[in-house]
Amino acid sequence: MQILNTATRIDFLKFRKIAIVFSAILIIASITSLFSKGLNFGLDFTGGTSVEVQYSQSADLSAVRSQLEDANYKGAVVQNFGTSRDVKIRIPDQDFIPGDQVGAAVIKLLQSHDSSVIEKYKGYVGPVVGEELKEQGALAMLVALICIMIYVALRFEWKFSLGSVAALAHDVIITLGFFSITQMEFDLTVLAALLAVIGYSLNDTIVVFDRIRENFLKMRKGTSEEVINGSLNQTLTRTLMTSFTTLLVLLALFFFGGETIHAFSAALIAGVFIGTYSSIYVASIVALALGVKKEDLMPPEVEKEGAEFDMP
Repeated sequence: MQILNTATRIDFLKFRKIAIVFSAILIIASITSLFSKGLNFGLDFTGGTSVEVQYSQSADLSAVRSQLEDANYKGAVVQNFGTSRDVKIRIPDQDFIPGDQVGAAVIKLLQSHDSSVIEKYKGYVGPVVGEELKEQGALAMLVALICIMIYVALRFEWKFSLGSVAALAHDVIITLGFFSITQMEFDLTVLAALLAVIGYSLNDTIVVFDRIRENFLKMRKGTSEEVINGSLNQTLTRTLMTSFTTLLVLLALFFFGGETIHAFSAALIAGVFIGTYSSIYVASIVALALGVKKEDLMPPEVEKEGAEFDMP
């Protein structure tokens, strides 16, 4: 197979059937888990109380959990954030006390055991607000995908547009599946990470599509498969370097950023891996399957005014 001049000579499309099977397995597993297990929604979506306090010394999280259990607060999640002195407590709605009173009651309870406890934040999210956030979050992703489809269709061609949206939907479904399978908490920071993954994956895809369009217009001979293969090789170094440097930052956040951004960084790490893969395989394979060719990208010929009166 002919490949354009480039430092690498990898026949990516030779493995497209394997890639299709791999993506299908991941999507089926993700959808199955989403329907059977669902997502472990955080308080942002389910409703409940979030309390942040600070101790004068390193907090004993086990003691804090025991104090809450003895007071009959069920389902409380206690963790450090920032420093070992800072404690974040998330409590779902309780039967014995109104939700908007839980924060003040919990702080009073903790201060009764340790007078040095300082209130830093308390907030309550009602179940109605949580449901609205779910709907608005899903709507935000849908609107983003529609806008991206329109943008790519106008900039490139509708076959590329469907390829890019297929890749983005592929990335979102698999990332959601990752959170469903692991049952890691899904909150507003994770939703923000999902939207960031869409932007990251789209950027990678646009770079690949730009090179494909450029090579389609440059090459006089060569099949669509050869042009796409060569373009993927030409952009491979850029794609891998971008992904590698991004992952270095995200891994640092994941391991050293604390519990508060743990799920956020996990979502971005999963998204970068799957987004890099989809920009190489999914978007290009879909465009190729739709029959993209050089003629689709050629600018329309403009007939010169008065051409019909030209003399032979």
